[in-house]
Amino acid sequence: MDHPHIHYTPTPLLLDNLKTYIMNKPLSSFLTLCFLVLVYHTLISNATGRSLIDGILLPTQKNEQPYRTGYHFQPPSNWMNDPNGPMLYQGVYHFFYQYNPYAATFGTIVWGHAVSYDLVNWIHLDPAIYPTQEADINSCWSGSATILPGNIPAMLYTGSDSNSRQVQDLAWPKNLSDPFLREWVKYAGNPIITPPAGVKDDCFRDPSTAWLGPDGVWRIVVGGDRDNNGMAFLYQSTDFVNWTRYEQPLASADATGSWECPELFPVPLNSTNGLDTSAYSGNVMHVMKAGFEGHDWYTIGTYSPDRENFLPQNGLKLSGSTLDLRYDYGQFYASKSFYDDSKNRRVLWAWVPETDSQEDDIEKGWAGLQSFPRAIWIDGSGKQLIQWPVEEIESLRGNEVKLQNKKLTSGTVVEIQGVTASQADVTISFKLEDLKEAEVLDTSSSVDPQVLCTERGASSKGAFGPFGVLAMASKDLKEQTAIFFRVFQNQNGRYSVLMCSDLSRSTVRSNIDTTSFGAFVDIDPRYNEISLRNLIDHSIIESFGAGGKTCTTSRIYPKFLTYEDAHLFAFNNGTQSVKISQMSAWSMKNAEFVIDQTVKSAA
Repeated sequence: MDHPHIHYTPTPLLLDNLKTYIMNKPLSSFLTLCFLVLVYHTLISNATGRSLIDGILLPTQKNEQPYRTGYHFQPPSNWMNDPNGPMLYQGVYHFFYQYNPYAATFGTIVWGHAVSYDLVNWIHLDPAIYPTQEADINSCWSGSATILPGNIPAMLYTGSDSNSRQVQDLAWPKNLSDPFLREWVKYAGNPIITPPAGVKDDCFRDPSTAWLGPDGVWRIVVGGDRDNNGMAFLYQSTDFVNWTRYEQPLASADATGSWECPELFPVPLNSTNGLDTSAYSGNVMHVMKAGFEGHDWYTIGTYSPDRENFLPQNGLKLSGSTLDLRYDYGQFYASKSFYDDSKNRRVLWAWVPETDSQEDDIEKGWAGLQSFPRAIWIDGSGKQLIQWPVEEIESLRGNEVKLQNKKLTSGTVVEIQGVTASQADVTISFKLEDLKEAEVLDTSSSVDPQVLCTERGASSKGAFGPFGVLAMASKDLKEQTAIFFRVFQNQNGRYSVLMCSDLSRSTVRSNIDTTSFGAFVDIDPRYNEISLRNLIDHSIIESFGAGGKTCTTSRIYPKFLTYEDAHLFAFNNGTQSVKISQMSAWSMKNAEFVIDQTVKSAA
């Protein structure tokens, strides 16, 4: 289908914003002026292709859609994958996502778009960016938002061009006075970056949010690989349009395959706050993150913009080993973060894919969820990140059930009654004594925690553990998802805590991926209680161990279709008793998801 080309004249508001910023910020004035000239004098194409019918449909009733969620973001229908370009603009949160408007399977991708005032309740808008140019005619793939001087949002994204090359493109809002930014326009000179020599045309994607160095030069990273060695290619620009590749990648690793959705961002030490992506001085470390092998890996280190060098601490690289750090050890991929300056925090999103069959997705009419937004900061030790659901989620909490000082002897299963077990927020803390009885685990060689969780699931009796919760369980416990801990000691008497999500009995249905997940938790059980928080929402469970040090996200599809039949239990299958020192569980209300009246299909 043909799409109209228009000549774009900046609105008076855009011009006023730029003039004001130029007068007040001389260091950035040249960059802003360059961008203004490009916007004003360049013929561009309409990014949204308004004549294209997007096919948004309202969801069917919940009892006909038992696996749809109540408070996790998903479009009304069809396929969704990576989060794209999250940002805050004029008091409105914007969320974009990879979206196939025609089917519940992957296909030609556009940028879906929704807005919110609180990261909880959302308004669905028309998709923001469609294939309209030769530079993105086969799909508009993942990218990031950068707020330019003058409060001008700019989107860098990957286009699949007419030759199926992955190239990087630029778009910006048509009307800055619209806080919903409903329409977007593209730079007519797209693509602005093409694959470098030695990089396959289909292995070069996902530009990051840009950061401005002390030299006034913009920088981004783009994912890819050379000879199966993953890389975050570094690019520099003085005008946000003309980009030059730096001679060395900012980060790389051997034999990982192509890197996707790379990010570099600063984190302040000894603080739970976030920082603008361009912050680089003071008591600051940097996080380098990349996606490969279906997981999001990260390392913390020191970034030197003058040398364009990132040095990971403790020698940890993004190699994909069991020693490397991950955001989440379950179904959590292609993540994207942004700095929320209204609350001085960094917020993280990720795609949570389906693990049922494609036939199931077609029958449901939709596929893909987003994780609930998480605030992220660096742990007090400086060794890892902490993740925690943004505080706004508490607005959905309903009735609360509490439990204190409850001893769980060996084999105890206690039902947590009084909450909606299929849609709940549950926090629980366990206290252990006499740890000398803990199982011995040989740590002289590397131990894969996921393998350990698979071999020693919830039904495998240990000493201290497994203990935790059984979520989305049938009354007879034939279906259950166990999120639990086990405590080990090594040959030297040091203790370690293993956190597992055991999906082996999550459903009696066939053709469901019931892979279990697991990771160690950096906590000493001699001096600390072991805490667990679970966000349960029908077909997704997000689990946060030890205050967000270790996270796992699971997709589950129990056969029972009436969610009034869901049950929630605390359990202990270890030989040693454990105590629930405190527990709070809340029924969770539905978030509001509405379709804006300007959406074509809303009429």
